[in-house]
Amino acid sequence: MRSPRFDGGDPPRPAAPRLRSPRSDGGDPPRPAAPRPVVGLTSYLEQVQTGVWDIRAGYLPADYFEGVILAGGIAVLLPPQPLDDAIVGSVLDSLHALVITGGYDLDPASYGQQPHPTTDRPRTDRDAWEFALLRGALRRGLPVLGICRGAQVLNVALGGTLHQHLPEVLGHSGHRAGNGVFTRLPVRTVPGTRLAALVGESADAPSYHHQAIDKVGDGLVVSARDADGVVEALELPGDGFVLAVQWHPEQSLEDLRLFAAIVDAARSYAGRVR
Repeated sequence: MRSPRFDGGDPPRPAAPRLRSPRSDGGDPPRPAAPRPVVGLTSYLEQVQTGVWDIRAGYLPADYFEGVILAGGIAVLLPPQPLDDAIVGSVLDSLHALVITGGYDLDPASYGQQPHPTTDRPRTDRDAWEFALLRGALRRGLPVLGICRGAQVLNVALGGTLHQHLPEVLGHSGHRAGNGVFTRLPVRTVPGTRLAALVGESADAPSYHHQAIDKVGDGLVVSARDADGVVEALELPGDGFVLAVQWHPEQSLEDLRLFAAIVDAARSYAGRVR
C-alpha cells in the first residue's frame, strides 16, 4: 500500500472529537450576557478652550460617566437642547436611567428668590432641560440619581427651595474649600431610607458646594445630613429609584455603590420595558 504522502494527497487526519450538546449533561445551555442598560447623564453647555479653539461645547468631567461604565452601564451624555415634548420623550424613551449631574447654581427665580451676590449667572437653558427630563422621568418611573446640583434640581422641581450661600447660614466655608479642592465631610444617613440600605449608617462625602437644600420639596424625604444639620441627601419613598446626594460620588470611584445602585435600577427598568 502506498503511503498517502506519495500520491499527492494529505495524510489522513484523526477524526475530530464529537461535541456534546450543552443539554446532554442535564444542564442549561449558556445564556447570553444581559445587555448593559443605557444611562443618560446631563452635561454642561459652556464656552471652552481646546487647542486653538474657543468654542461653545457640551461636556462633562469623565469621572461621572466612568462611574456608570465601571458599574456596568452604557453612558450617554445629554447636553441642553431646545425644549420640545417630543424631543424630551424621544430622549427618555432611549434611556433606562437618568443621572442629573453637578454644575453651576440654579437660577433662583426657579424657586422664587432674587439672586445672592455669590450666585452664579443663570444657565436657564440647562435648568429648563434638566427640569423637563426630570419631570418626564418621574412620570414614567425612570430611575433617577441626582449629584450635587442634581439634588437641588430634584428639590426645586418638587417645590423646594435652596440656601443660596451656606457660609452666611453656617458661619464657615467647610463645604467648599475653593480652588477645586473637594472637602471630605462625614454624613449620617437616616435609618430606614434607601440610602442607608446602600451605604450604611455613614458615608465619607466629597463636597464642593456653597448652596444647599432649605425647604424640602413635596414628597421627598431627607436621607442624610452632615454635622451642621445640612441636608446631604434626598429620596422619593416607594418602589421606584429616585435618590439624590449633595456630594460628589464620582470623586471616589473606588466606592461604586451609588453608581452600582443606579445601574442596577436601570437594568431592572430595562427588563420591565423590553
